[in-house]
Amino acid sequence: MDKKIEAMESQFKEYRLTPQRRLVLEIFLQHRQRHLSAEEVFTFSRARGEEIGLATIYRTLELLEGLGLIHKLNFGDGRSRYEMAHQDLSHHHHHHLVCLGCDEIFEVEDDLLHQLEEVIEQKHGFDIVNHNLQFYGYCSKCQGKEKKARQAPGKED
Repeated sequence: MDKKIEAMESQFKEYRLTPQRRLVLEIFLQHRQRHLSAEEVFTFSRARGEEIGLATIYRTLELLEGLGLIHKLNFGDGRSRYEMAHQDLSHHHHHHLVCLGCDEIFEVEDDLLHQLEEVIEQKHGFDIVNHNLQFYGYCSKCQGKEKKARQAPGKED
């Protein structure tokens, strides 16, 4: 993990890689597959026994996003979430499946919009560099719960 953080250190430019900023980066690297809110970063830092304030975490997230180390995501639930950015600039953004039952977020790596992008670029003379797509529904664990909730008690089919 230290090597990964050292590789990112060059992106800090005129900013210092303070212990607090390093801590936030370590938490994102440890939970790379998750989409973390500021509050979750705070909880993980406390679990590690670290003393860092929530305001410091918010400022750090803003800085890391500005440096291109993390991406800010909005899934319509009023909380911003963040994920590690791919260091490969040619990497196209992936898509997300958002479960309305348990709030779990799943990544879809398949880029099924490539052909649509080409059509849009040609038709409108627009150079698309990225896109973001989110699907909302129920994961396999929540599907059964949702079906039961939709069936009113005492209702005959």
